Amino acid sequence: MAIEVLSPVGNEEMLKAAVRSGADAVYLGTDGFNARRNAENFSKDGLKKAIEYCHMFGVKVYLTLNILIKDTELESAFCVAKDAYNMGIDGVIIADLGLIGILHNKIPELPLHASTQMSVFSPPALYPLKKLGIKRVVAAREMSKTQLKDLINTANALNMEVEVFVHGALCMCMSGQCLLSAFLGSRSGNRGLCAGPCRLPFKAENGDGYDLSLKDLSLIKHIEELKNMGVASLKIEGRMKRPEYVAAATYNVKQAVVNGRCDPDALSLLEGVFSRSGFTDGYFTGNLSKDMFGIRTKENVLLSESVLPDIHNLYKSEPQNIGISLSFSAKASSPCKLTLSDKTNTVTVTGDIPSPAVNMPITEDFIKEKLSKTGGTPYFVETVFTDVDENLYLSVSSLNDLRRRGIEELNNKRKRTVFSSADFPKKATLKVKREEQYILRLNNINQLPDNLNGVFGISLPIESDIPPDLDLDVTLFADIPRAADENFVKSRLSELKKLGFTYALCGNLSSAETAGKLGFKIAFSLGSNIYNSESIDVLSRLYNADIFILSPELTANEIGRVNTDKKTGYISYGRIPLMLFAVCPEKSHAGCESCNKKGYITDRLGLSFPLRCRAGFSEMLNSKPIWTADKSDGFSADFSLLYFTDEDKETVKKILDKYKNREKCDADFTRGLYYRGVE
Repeated sequence: MAIEVLSPVGNEEMLKAAVRSGADAVYLGTDGFNARRNAENFSKDGLKKAIEYCHMFGVKVYLTLNILIKDTELESAFCVAKDAYNMGIDGVIIADLGLIGILHNKIPELPLHASTQMSVFSPPALYPLKKLGIKRVVAAREMSKTQLKDLINTANALNMEVEVFVHGALCMCMSGQCLLSAFLGSRSGNRGLCAGPCRLPFKAENGDGYDLSLKDLSLIKHIEELKNMGVASLKIEGRMKRPEYVAAATYNVKQAVVNGRCDPDALSLLEGVFSRSGFTDGYFTGNLSKDMFGIRTKENVLLSESVLPDIHNLYKSEPQNIGISLSFSAKASSPCKLTLSDKTNTVTVTGDIPSPAVNMPITEDFIKEKLSKTGGTPYFVETVFTDVDENLYLSVSSLNDLRRRGIEELNNKRKRTVFSSADFPKKATLKVKREEQYILRLNNINQLPDNLNGVFGISLPIESDIPPDLDLDVTLFADIPRAADENFVKSRLSELKKLGFTYALCGNLSSAETAGKLGFKIAFSLGSNIYNSESIDVLSRLYNADIFILSPELTANEIGRVNTDKKTGYISYGRIPLMLFAVCPEKSHAGCESCNKKGYITDRLGLSFPLRCRAGFSEMLNSKPIWTADKSDGFSADFSLLYFTDEDKETVKKILDKYKNREKCDADFTRGLYYRGVE
């Protein structure tokens, strides 16, 4: 199967730029439910026209529904997907497990793609996604070539495809794991409205002051290698960019595919169109250094202004990229007939009855010349077969009309017609308010308080030192890092199971798959992005999971509306991890020794955000802890999680007592998003 070049589209002009520059497929969003809600996007009518336009040129269209969706929005999102299916969409890119479950059940014929927002960076995640009907997975951008190869091998064995970003902006945080924009300004990246605060000044030790801003990705010089690895689709980022950017990136990626190598001038042109101090391939090659960081400079902007006009030549006219065969017959006393075929679709039209020739009878060459004039259409003529009696005459206008009507019929035949009448599934109210209890998430065993009254669970990181004689009369949770080597996770979980740990606290499908096979009960935590009751249903069916920590982006009211009979909880105390890094800003600029002393990063307002390392990755914590002890009556949940990081044992005890007594906080704190919510 030929590798696909997949281009970003944010409006009609970008759509034409992508198609005319050689895209095999495009991805675009409607007015809501997509990860680029600030783009112009397409109305319902505009989406239909876009699909029809692309299909005329043999270009596929994928709809982005790649945000987290609240319970109150699921029906609307379902209807958007159903409408797109009935318009002939080629696939839907989704990030929300609940919506995936509904669509797989109700419209099983609709191809579903797992968004990069689902943080798929290791093979175990593919098995549950296969069960949910996922046909293609968009790989996490943070993967090395070795990790990517392992993912592709597993995907191929499961008859699934892997899509890889090869050009465009890089988020500092691993996709689907960022809460920075939400917590700083209520604009959620998980909801498609990221304000890009990581591009603002953030200072790490020995950094340059923009230490959360990465250069743009470019893997164009690795495309032949990606082809050989079995990548199905080469994805270009940029639905918020200009049409010229789309045209330049699409053309150069396509040329690299066709020619088997990167044009030496391609990167220079693309750097001129848009870059942040150049490009990086650091994740792919494993060069995780300060060379990956960059910002948009004045020189970058001036260079763009100089190269943009020349790029218009790349998309000034429609492509003729669909080969067709023609078969024409003209018999005395019968209407002439023309058949057109694009190898998949065949149409036949009839025209005038030929008259006897007086001076110049029609010839085979004359017929081929007139019927092959397909300029301004998606078609070029590969073969023409003629069967014409002698001494017949047809006017040029008759042949032109026959060709025009034949192409029109073929266009109509190429428009896909499908229909689904599926209805959105309704379910009875299941949620029951229970007496609230606590799970203590500790950073190490030394923080464990002596009095555990009211505590039903203790969670400890799998990478922490845990004594072999641990004997506690509570449920023990093995807290798996959101990103970690699979073999390390297996090894540590096997050891903790012997120590009496019964639950694995999982932040993604990979860790749930691994822990489930080792006999752990499954609980889902931060990183799983549990936004609605349908996601809980999906995960319950996959893993018999019965404990769920809901997304901290939900409000207190939205938490209470989650409709399930499973145990649900929320993070009621602690410094929320706002970002998850595969390339650590502190390590890249100052080395691990600096971070081990007191790692943090500082914003332009002077606020300090602690950094911590977990299993080879790092996290940036919020500058202040969440506090809801005095507001707990406003939450309808089964438990709350107290998320301790660097507190000592005495502080843990003090905070736990305050929560039991529902007291106010006597230090600087935040209510998080529980009352202001996110857009």
